[in-house]
Amino acid sequence: MILVMAAVLYVHFQQTEKREELDLTTFMKYLDDNLIVKTMDKGGEIVGEYKSETPGMPNKRFFTKYLSGQEDFIGKRITDAKVAYIAREPSTFFMQLLSFVLPLLLVLLIMFFIMRQLQSGGAKAMSFGKSRARRVMEGETGVTFDDVAGCEEAKEELHEIVDFLKDPQKYTRLGGKMPKGVLLVGPPGTGKTLLARAVAGEAKVPFFSISGSDFVEMFVGVGAARVRDLFEQGKKNKPCLIFIDEIDAVGRQRFAGVGGGHDEREQTLNQLLVEMDGFEPNEGVILLAGTNRPDVLDKALLRPGRFDRHITVDLPDLKGREAILKVHSRRVKVGPDVNLEKIARSTPGFSGAHLENLVNEAALMAARHNKEFVSQVDLEEAKDRVLMGPERRSLVMSEEEKISTAYHESGHAMVAFLHPDADPVHKVTIIPRGRALGVTAVHALEDRHSHSEKQLKATLVYILGGRVAEEIKSGEYTTGASNDLQRVTEIARRMICEFGMSEKLGARTFGSAPDEVFYARDYSREPAYSEATAAMIDEEIRNLVEEATLTARKLITDNLDAFERLAQALLERETLDAEELELVMAGKELPPLFHAPESRAPGAPPASGVSGSRRPSKKPVPDLAPQPGLSTP
Repeated sequence: MILVMAAVLYVHFQQTEKREELDLTTFMKYLDDNLIVKTMDKGGEIVGEYKSETPGMPNKRFFTKYLSGQEDFIGKRITDAKVAYIAREPSTFFMQLLSFVLPLLLVLLIMFFIMRQLQSGGAKAMSFGKSRARRVMEGETGVTFDDVAGCEEAKEELHEIVDFLKDPQKYTRLGGKMPKGVLLVGPPGTGKTLLARAVAGEAKVPFFSISGSDFVEMFVGVGAARVRDLFEQGKKNKPCLIFIDEIDAVGRQRFAGVGGGHDEREQTLNQLLVEMDGFEPNEGVILLAGTNRPDVLDKALLRPGRFDRHITVDLPDLKGREAILKVHSRRVKVGPDVNLEKIARSTPGFSGAHLENLVNEAALMAARHNKEFVSQVDLEEAKDRVLMGPERRSLVMSEEEKISTAYHESGHAMVAFLHPDADPVHKVTIIPRGRALGVTAVHALEDRHSHSEKQLKATLVYILGGRVAEEIKSGEYTTGASNDLQRVTEIARRMICEFGMSEKLGARTFGSAPDEVFYARDYSREPAYSEATAAMIDEEIRNLVEEATLTARKLITDNLDAFERLAQALLERETLDAEELELVMAGKELPPLFHAPESRAPGAPPASGVSGSRRPSKKPVPDLAPQPGLSTP
């Protein structure tokens, strides 16, 4: 751009200089034939050009000067010659100076911006080692402990940390020391980051927030430099809190077998270990971190003196779920018929993020139907969307597939209804939801943290009810039970190999627990039992499955009339809730439908609490993705 501007200015001034000066007599002589007048200044100058090249005149442009008082005479002479011209005011010294200075200023401005970019680029290159932590001022997060529910024990622990920062003498008067690190551990969606934001809102001290991935760059040594800079900022603002989200991105175990001893992540971790508990004390700086993978963290990072406290933020219980629903329902308009306790009771295994999504889905659904507030029906429908997936009424099913699906789901629902140890049925439908052609959802009446052998065997029976129903009705099997068989096999294997529920094999475990394998740990792939024991394990698993199959077949064959009624009711209504299922099983007439089924928008895939889903039979390879619904005792 500088070269272009210089060329333009050069051409401009060159053309301005190459003008021939004519005297007034010569101008008048050639005016009629060879001259074209461009401008006539009132200051005494006429500028123009030749019509054609005149011999002996090297320049095409010319100018001539006249005395004051000759304007009218010369103007009339030019007009009589029928030459058009432009009369203009004489150019002053200021205008001439401006025409020269403006281009020069433009060039200097361009050069200034170029130099500034070069300097900023160098500054960025030198600032790789600076921490990217964001400082949160008091009250800036907009979240306090009042906005967090379902994890009261974790709130109490963090309340103590905040109180310690506000009044350290209260705790140090007896010789205690301020904890250096607090690690929040829990499944995804349980509120670890929300708790950290609440600490930032409650604490009256500086709060620095950063992600674990912000430390690692492709340049070696950058992560360690950023750790040093982060703690230097903390020392300047102590007492303060530093929150590292997803610390497993930088705190994984060292010497993982790849990258050698000079791995960038490993150097960053080493610097973090030194800063937390090294020769230089960091009194007044508390590190708060969150992760859902504590099994991959380095042991040196977890020891006392670095992370002194490990706070578990687990899935909420019944009271916790109800409190979370109350918190999230503050921002929506709820109707008088809303019963949050009922919703909380029917959503075991839901995290805080699931419950927030449930309330949001209910609000969107009520707005879609132009309602003034969110009703209980909207919350129930939103819960079904989260549990079983969206209804796909646009999916065209043949009559044969629809009948097969109805009998399959009737088998699930009937066995669960009749078995004394099975969980009660919440809803059964043959409307395709998510990736399933039909779904039977069951809910436990209370939160369970362990399962008895009777409950697990009842689960096997009810899951196999769909496959047994297909056999009784048509005498053949379909691919719709592929997911059921996978779940049955997994539950039976864990009963024998992990839970010791076999009289032949006794109180022993076989094989390692299905924990997430981390490559930095030593683990053996060799079986811990002989081939004879493996054959016994296979036999015990088969006995469990066959026993459950026989039980399911007996429950259905002993109640064939109710089985047919249930299948026909499903074909007629497509969806039955718990009350309607009881009426059908008792042989009573169902109340008339008061509204037509509505088409639903896409939603979340099936989650915990959904069981007995029938996969589409047209798939060449059935979907074998597991559906969580059984927690490890």
